[in-house]
Amino acid sequence: MNKRQSTQRVDKGLQNSKKRTQNQNGNGLSKKAKAIANAPVQVGDIVTISIHGMGSSGEGVGKIEDFTVFVPFALPEEEVEVEITIVKKTYATGILKSVVKASPQRTEPRCELYGICGGCQLQHTTYEGQLALKTQKIKDVIQRIGHLNPDLVKPTIGPDNPWSYRNKMQMPVGGIPNHIKMGFYAMGSHHIVEGTNCYIQDEGNNRIAQVASEIANELGIEPYNEQLGTGVLRHIIGRIGQSGWMVIIVTTTDYLPEEAIWAQRIKEAIPEVETIVHNSNPKKTNVILGPTNRVLYGKGTITDHIKDLEFSLSPHSFFQVNPEQTTVLYDQALAYADLKGNETVIDAYCGTGTISLFLAHKAEHVIGIEIVEPAIINARENAKRNGYDNTEFIVGDAAVEMPHLYERGVRPDVIVFDPIRAGCKEEVLTSAAAMEPQRMVYVSCNPATMARDIAILQNLGYELQEVQPVDMFPMTAHVEAVALLTRSGATQ
Repeated sequence: MNKRQSTQRVDKGLQNSKKRTQNQNGNGLSKKAKAIANAPVQVGDIVTISIHGMGSSGEGVGKIEDFTVFVPFALPEEEVEVEITIVKKTYATGILKSVVKASPQRTEPRCELYGICGGCQLQHTTYEGQLALKTQKIKDVIQRIGHLNPDLVKPTIGPDNPWSYRNKMQMPVGGIPNHIKMGFYAMGSHHIVEGTNCYIQDEGNNRIAQVASEIANELGIEPYNEQLGTGVLRHIIGRIGQSGWMVIIVTTTDYLPEEAIWAQRIKEAIPEVETIVHNSNPKKTNVILGPTNRVLYGKGTITDHIKDLEFSLSPHSFFQVNPEQTTVLYDQALAYADLKGNETVIDAYCGTGTISLFLAHKAEHVIGIEIVEPAIINARENAKRNGYDNTEFIVGDAAVEMPHLYERGVRPDVIVFDPIRAGCKEEVLTSAAAMEPQRMVYVSCNPATMARDIAILQNLGYELQEVQPVDMFPMTAHVEAVALLTRSGATQ
């Protein structure tokens, strides 16, 4: 289709939407329905738009008559033909039909499942382009949500190799006996896209997936049906550690059919596997692991490292999935903390204590807070394993424990936040500011909530100095960041 034909189709779509609007006005519609009816596009319209930005999930963002349209797989600087599929009160979503004018950063995706599998969102962009988009994503939220200078955001740090980085695989199982479907969830659904080779997985995980698929099919194991809650085999999980590899087989039952054959076949096919664990999860839930583990082979744990720190990982242990970039992220947090050796540091949302131990290497005393008790147990074990006796780990909600620490008279020199995607509760931020630390370091997996929390801290007397994005998940729209805030008037 040439540009003139495309423009004619745009005009026709807009004319049709205006006719519909004229016909529907004043017919007793709700405000929401009227807003949708008055939108400049309607479902089924085919329009050509210019893309000017990227949304939070990696989709292109454009406008029709100041009305926002989200287009997955479109890039900034592109002109694209789009079929409108969803119209809401303030925005629409469309399917990319064709690229009229391509971005110089557009490239061919490496994976044949790209666009079907929901794991990656940016394979159609050069890696240089991905880093630029992620930097801009952080700048946008710092300016729009935090109302701060976007020039405080530094260029995103990426790895030397943006492929084969994930040390953990969680592969759902479906299909029917003797025709097991193992693979990845499709975009926006739990429909399984069949495939046991992923370019962002460590190659060891791909080997685990392939062998597990062969064994499950040969044994005729009944796969799990998520809709009905029936079947046996739910997930295959692989973890690649430096001491060896772990395989976790998740079933709905408290036993694994033919477990001796599973263990023997996996050991024979993949000598690097150090332990095999059966996990039972009988509940009809989206949660992958159940509470019960049975060790079929090995110790039930593997060992991994971040720099010189050693961590023992069980099936339920949280550990960053990109070891190389985790070191970059934590090194940046440590640099921003600027420890001299005599400081007290609070690590709110400490998890299994990975950042806490990085800090303990240079601080006098580190207090970690985490609401998940098994994580705190792991944190204490990790501190002991690595020889740190200057750490204290508290089980509890940071929103409760931070005020308690303040009442106890704890006045840390540095506070580190590493919250979940929802960000920090306001009680945590207000208690932190009341303690008057000289520096705050915010580690984030969600730039939008980070910007929101930074704005709150600004009002509590802390100034944003710098934000360093780190690309922990190449080929995806996700980006992590570390921000440094200092107490107003504090000496830098």
